[in-house]
Amino acid sequence: MIDFYYWISPNGHKVTIFLEETGLPYTIIPVNVGAGDQFKPEFLKIAPNNRIPAIVDHNPIHGGTPISVFESGAILLYLAEKTGKLIPTDVRDRVEVLQWLFWQMGGLGPMAGQNVHFSKYAPEKLKYAIDRYVNETGRLYAVLNKRLEDREFVAGSSYSIADIASYPWIVVHELLSQNLENFPNLKRWFETIQARPATVRAYQKAEPFINQPIDMEKMWPLLFNQSASTVQL
Repeated sequence: MIDFYYWISPNGHKVTIFLEETGLPYTIIPVNVGAGDQFKPEFLKIAPNNRIPAIVDHNPIHGGTPISVFESGAILLYLAEKTGKLIPTDVRDRVEVLQWLFWQMGGLGPMAGQNVHFSKYAPEKLKYAIDRYVNETGRLYAVLNKRLEDREFVAGSSYSIADIASYPWIVVHELLSQNLENFPNLKRWFETIQARPATVRAYQKAEPFINQPIDMEKMWPLLFNQSASTVQL
């Protein structure tokens, strides 16, 4: 059984998609980041960076005590290796998957996150910052669009964790000021994954949490006003 510490975000959706694709049994443990659940001591033992998602695997592949994993890319890689699914065994194919997984973790996710922050949440709308991150998000969308010119999925002909990692960051394209009509290969890929039954089930899992009341006055310092002094040692 997997304990899945979850809240609604692209990074959270990645793990739900994987779990639904592979059929691993799991239990969702909500971590309401707007209410400060990410700072609870029991969560920090699992995720010391106070971010979702995180998992605890109570049945590791080689036995022994439970294994906890934080960071969505590390979770996808851990679960892929545990199940032997959605990651190739051939070394060249595996490299293709891993480099695009790291591309998402190091590029698409962080840039899109800054895009949303400066466009939607920042109290001062700085044109330079907004243009910088909207344009960089568009550049990364274009990189993915070009990559998909001659292949069905990001790493080739097979669906993998490379696709799962990037997909949730395309779901929010409108929020990121991107028009999928400008990226036809990406749009085709997006619609293919969107229609997968496991993807549908994964996003249905988010529905109970979508309409949770939000107290922006309380949420603001929890999400956007952290510094070295707020790390719980």
